[in-house]
Amino acid sequence: MLGVYLPIIVLVAVAVIFGLASLTFSSLIGQKKPSVVKLAPYECGCEPVGSARERFSVKFYIIAMLFILFDIEAVFMYPWSVLFKRLGIFGVVEMGLFIVILFVGYIYVWKKGALEWE
Repeated sequence: MLGVYLPIIVLVAVAVIFGLASLTFSSLIGQKKPSVVKLAPYECGCEPVGSARERFSVKFYIIAMLFILFDIEAVFMYPWSVLFKRLGIFGVVEMGLFIVILFVGYIYVWKKGALEWE
C-alpha cells in the first residue's frame, strides 16, 4: 500500500525541501541593504495614501460574500450538468428550484442596494 503513495510522499518532500532551501539560501546569500524606500509600503507604484489601518466599508464584505455565493452556485451546477441525463426530470426540477431561490436572493439584494458601490 505504501508503494502507491510513495510518489506523492516524495513529491511533497521535494517541494518542502526546495522551499526551505530557497528561503535559507536567499537569506544567507542575498544582499541586505535596507533603506527607507525599500521598507516603505508599496501601493501600485504610487505613494501610499492614508493609514494602513484604514477601515473598509461593510459593503465591500457584502459584495465579497455575494461573489462567493455565486461561485458556489457554479460549483453546484457543474456536477449537475455532468449527470444531467441520469437525473432526468427530477434533476431539472431541483436545479430549477435552486436557481429560482438564488434569483430571489439576488433580486432581494439588488432592491436593498447592496450592489451599489459608493
